[in-house]
Amino acid sequence: MPLGLHWYELLIILGVVVLVFGAKRLPELGSSVGKTIKEFKKSLSEDSNSPAAQLPPPATTAERSSSDQ
Repeated sequence: MPLGLHWYELLIILGVVVLVFGAKRLPELGSSVGKTIKEFKKSLSEDSNSPAAQLPPPATTAERSSSDQ
């Protein structure tokens, strides 16, 4: 039971989705959702291009106290 839903509830949700989007658009929607998830995972795994990796290290307390004076 994913998300605490029973099989008949999932069947009702699937039926509503088919009615709203139509049977012809469902493969397109599945493909676009799959591509979106793939791009999201790819962006999470790219650590070398992240802005946090390019930032300088934070100042130490000695550096902060001397710059405040």
